[in-house]
Amino acid sequence: MIVGTAGHIDHGKTSLLQALTGQAGDRRPQERERGMTIDLGYLYAELAPGAGLSGFIDVPGHERFTHNMLAGAQGIDLVLLVVAADDGVMPQTREHLAIVELLGIPRALVAITKCDRVEAGRVAVVRQQIAQLLAPGPLAAAPMIAVSSVTAEGIEALRQALLQAQDDVPARRVDGGFRLAIDRAFSVAGAGIVVTGTALSGAVAVGDRLALGPTGKSVRVRGLHAQNQAAERAFAGQRVALNLGGERLELGQIHRGHWLLADWLHAPTQRLDIQFQLLPGERTFEHFQPVHLHLGTQDVIARVALLEGPRLRPGEQMFAQLLTNVPVHAAHGDRLILRDASAQRTLGGGRVLDPFAPARQRRSPERLAQLLALALHDDLPGALPALLDHSASGLDPQRLARQFNRPQASWTLPENVRLIDTRQGAVLFNAQRWGTLKFSLLEQLARFHQQEPDQMGPDRDRLRRFSALNVDRPTFISLLEELREAGSISTSGPWLHLPDHQVRLSADDEALWQRLQPLFEQAGFDPPWVRDAAQKLDQDDASVRLLLRKLARQGVLHQVVRDLFVTDITLRQMAAVLLRLAEENSQIQVTAFRDALGLGRKRSIQILEYFDRLGLTRRLGDHRQIRFDNALANPGAL
Repeated sequence: MIVGTAGHIDHGKTSLLQALTGQAGDRRPQERERGMTIDLGYLYAELAPGAGLSGFIDVPGHERFTHNMLAGAQGIDLVLLVVAADDGVMPQTREHLAIVELLGIPRALVAITKCDRVEAGRVAVVRQQIAQLLAPGPLAAAPMIAVSSVTAEGIEALRQALLQAQDDVPARRVDGGFRLAIDRAFSVAGAGIVVTGTALSGAVAVGDRLALGPTGKSVRVRGLHAQNQAAERAFAGQRVALNLGGERLELGQIHRGHWLLADWLHAPTQRLDIQFQLLPGERTFEHFQPVHLHLGTQDVIARVALLEGPRLRPGEQMFAQLLTNVPVHAAHGDRLILRDASAQRTLGGGRVLDPFAPARQRRSPERLAQLLALALHDDLPGALPALLDHSASGLDPQRLARQFNRPQASWTLPENVRLIDTRQGAVLFNAQRWGTLKFSLLEQLARFHQQEPDQMGPDRDRLRRFSALNVDRPTFISLLEELREAGSISTSGPWLHLPDHQVRLSADDEALWQRLQPLFEQAGFDPPWVRDAAQKLDQDDASVRLLLRKLARQGVLHQVVRDLFVTDITLRQMAAVLLRLAEENSQIQVTAFRDALGLGRKRSIQILEYFDRLGLTRRLGDHRQIRFDNALANPGAL
């Protein structure tokens, strides 16, 4: 069990722990000189023989060091709220209690200290003050014990209350990845760099490799202590000290606030969607207000984007998005505290819902419905159906695994959930929604055919733009491939179309082609340029060019260069000439092809380059060779 103190300055937190454990702790010289706790202190003691070591975190009570208190409060199982009998409830008593409640610490004991200095009647008054303070919150039933660190009055009763609470502390889950928020880093002679913190999830063993800090630097666990004892393995809920090794690892690279994580969990983020609770005694909170964010042992500057309105009134809660000034780490369910920009007041706190929050459509009804599901469910199986129901573009399973700290190998997907493979990884979809996307794509392709009946169909990227489906490109390609494999969509070269689609020219285009077609048929291997054909028929160049391009998309013509088209029949006759030349000499010269067609050199080169693009020929220096894997090289195809 990890026990953390809380309370106002000079209410006797450090003295109480010394009386309880018999240890003076690791107070720093400046703390002894000033007679006050400045930073976190750590003690380990057995509350009874055979009960195992409990960890105690002593926190500073001065308002200037609340940020240190917050670093120690993360991950504790029970808070020991200390209130001096002579002072009673004081400002930091209230602030520390508010922080404890916002962090969701489930258990508390109240120690009324310095009872040797006051009359019994004063202790009764302080009990009443504390009862009124606790009454509105979740810790209203916390036992209160009057103690004296000087006379040892009540110390044994407090110890027994802690022992009873220790039996009630549930074991933390260890099936997720290892997460440790670093609160200290130092160097030990002969051992090297050591970091300490409370393990928040998972397990770690000697020899494991972990990701350190925002850069994810790879480090190896050379040795470890759990609850101040040498061990081979440590688990969530324990105070852990890890001896780390790594390439060019230096103590100056490690700071309080950094994380040690299982490699697969490393995914720094600067946008987090949260459930934000504003304290009742605070002022109205405005949209995009700057704050200090305390998460794990991190303390960073952030702005709060309110998602359900322009402001939040005291005592109310709302979904919000945090935009941090530096990358942070978080997982679903992590508790956080928000303090004002000057770090003088605790404003409120809440829970992380999604550490990988979207930058766009963050206030859409679909996104707010997802956040509601995340707020109602602590685990992935409970939240997943609603997340998928309100996700048009699917969910990234790798991101979900990191968000909930649940390895994908431990998942059991519901029957109505599909795992779609894409070129950039798998995507989870509600099966019904995936079917709706396919139906919508077919509808949009049919609409394209209605609007452009003279085209074979769009290419892949044009269809994606035209359909405007809310999915990324890799997912769209997977959707399209599934429809192609099922025979619902056909392809003609790069063009996509419905299987029964037939290209139809307009009446005007059909009439113009009837006039143009004889010009191309009579020209043989030397078809007219667009401008020449347009002049002969007294048409404008643009109209003729547009029609010939439509016919090229249908496969009736081939566009050799910008304004030069040949009919499909003519092109195949040219291919037959190439094959005949290849039978005579495998190396086809430009001059031989030119003479066989009776064309000029420039026109012959333009046609040969078109065959290169089609894949019938391959240019090797100043000659060409036939690529016999091409369909045009098969005489039967001609």
